[in-house]
Amino acid sequence: MKKFLTYFKKYSPFVLMFVYPVVTFYLLEWFTHNPFETMKPSTQLLNIVFFELLMVFLFALFGRLRAALMTESIFFLIFGLANYFVLSFRSVPIQPWDLFSVGTAASVASNYSYTLDKEATQALVGFLILLVLEFFCKKNFPKKKWIPRVVLGVLSFSLMFGYTKMLHTETIVQQKLRLYDKLFTPTTILYKDGTAVAFLMELQYLTVDKPAGYSAEKAEETLASYEDTAVPETTPNIIVMMNEAFSDPAILGDFTPSEDYMPFVHSLMDGAEDTISGYLHVSVKGGNTANTEFEYLTGNTMAFLPQGSIPYQQYIKGEMPSIASWLKNFGYETVAMHPYNASGWDRDTVYPALGFDTFLSLDDFEGAEIIRKYVSDQADVDKIKEVYENKEEGTPLFLFNVTMQNHSSYTEEFDNFHPDVTVEGANSTSLTNYLSLLKLSDSAVEDMISYFDAQEEPTVIVFFGDHQPTDSVINPILKQNGKSASTLTEEEEALRYKVPFFIWANYDIEEEQNVETSANYLAAQTLEAAGLPQPGYFHFLEEFSSTAPVISANHLLLSDGTFSHTEDQENLLNPYASLQYYLLFDSGK
Repeated sequence: MKKFLTYFKKYSPFVLMFVYPVVTFYLLEWFTHNPFETMKPSTQLLNIVFFELLMVFLFALFGRLRAALMTESIFFLIFGLANYFVLSFRSVPIQPWDLFSVGTAASVASNYSYTLDKEATQALVGFLILLVLEFFCKKNFPKKKWIPRVVLGVLSFSLMFGYTKMLHTETIVQQKLRLYDKLFTPTTILYKDGTAVAFLMELQYLTVDKPAGYSAEKAEETLASYEDTAVPETTPNIIVMMNEAFSDPAILGDFTPSEDYMPFVHSLMDGAEDTISGYLHVSVKGGNTANTEFEYLTGNTMAFLPQGSIPYQQYIKGEMPSIASWLKNFGYETVAMHPYNASGWDRDTVYPALGFDTFLSLDDFEGAEIIRKYVSDQADVDKIKEVYENKEEGTPLFLFNVTMQNHSSYTEEFDNFHPDVTVEGANSTSLTNYLSLLKLSDSAVEDMISYFDAQEEPTVIVFFGDHQPTDSVINPILKQNGKSASTLTEEEEALRYKVPFFIWANYDIEEEQNVETSANYLAAQTLEAAGLPQPGYFHFLEEFSSTAPVISANHLLLSDGTFSHTEDQENLLNPYASLQYYLLFDSGK
């Protein structure tokens, strides 16, 4: 027995140094899903290899086993908790591009409610127990053995680098490892491939590859061939309101609300005069607002960029053509407006690069009405009226407004907000709060339209939502229709990326309804409705929309009604992808 204890004391640290990283892996996965149900054994083993390599690297770095094991566990404990909450709040896990958004995330972090479900609590407790056990692993690297430590460190780092490169090789991922690699479903990648492997796979998309056969000279020639040199007969004011989380849950399934939560918007979409209306397909849900405004303002699409990336923070480093910069050619005063922190999504540096003369942010809304924690949509509309009334007479106004009233979360109670729209058979605070906020937005929109209807200056108003709310808000509706967020078909999931839109004018324009389009086309449609010339890129988009009327990061709708994805239509989309690459990465060089 004594001999056994001697051997155990001597060799158990070497056993535990490989056992504890395995435990760390399973605890990390347990925060968000049961890996034994969603991951193949071979995929679990693939993840474990990475955790072992990382442990060996840290052991070589620190020279102490306890430090290596506890560092690894603490890192993945923090990452697992963060990933759990991010997935809960926006229905998409942490991705490499979120590292560029830490500041924006921190600015709204206090607005969420942080609670753990049973499984996440178990994972947290498991990590704490593991850290206690790791504390007693006191095996150290032999003193003065620097050369073996350096060799071990370099070798383990090299193997991790090769491991990551392997995950970036399509043939290995698909044919050898048989991993799930559909980037348009990041949550499914997490569940099937594991948190670490999914994250490492996505690292390859931090940079954007040139489209096949790309030529900067050809792109220039194509854009020049579409350029419009016409002089506009009139220059109407253009007011654009991108309303935070504004959507119509009715497209997801039947339910019975206590009252119509958007009666005015519904009336506009039901064939109102001088109104174009329908549904806008966007590339995000539950968050990443900036990507929808990027698509609208520039005509670019997230379909050609990495899933989850944030162009405002990653790709816009200098002047970028947009509808704002284009309208300045015709004497427009260009104003961006957002009643929250100016630094969010780097708007304070991006908006000037897109051609805006003025940016009104939260500091410009002193004394404004607050609903919950945010400036109300009615106060937002009042500011729009103020900007319009104070503009230089005879100068047309282009105002791009991003609201804040309806920002998540929807679980808290406030003295300044009294939700009154309920849903029959659904006892959901989040859904009640959300629908009640939509009702307030609808009233503010009605006031805005009524105001500009009485103005003499020709004015066009464009309204759309930036994205739908997170899954937790609409789950009661899906449940009433025998569905859940995790069991939706691809076509049903596509409905989660549709929001209402309308283009209204206080003068005669040709009416349309039930229009299906996407955010990347809407600026071109805005100029067309306003009777204004379009830049060559927008002319190209107008023509291209007859081939693919809907393009988003999640799906495509072709002119014949075919539902598809970007990777399945590369040849068809190549001309568009090439022009976008040129404008985003080459034109300023």
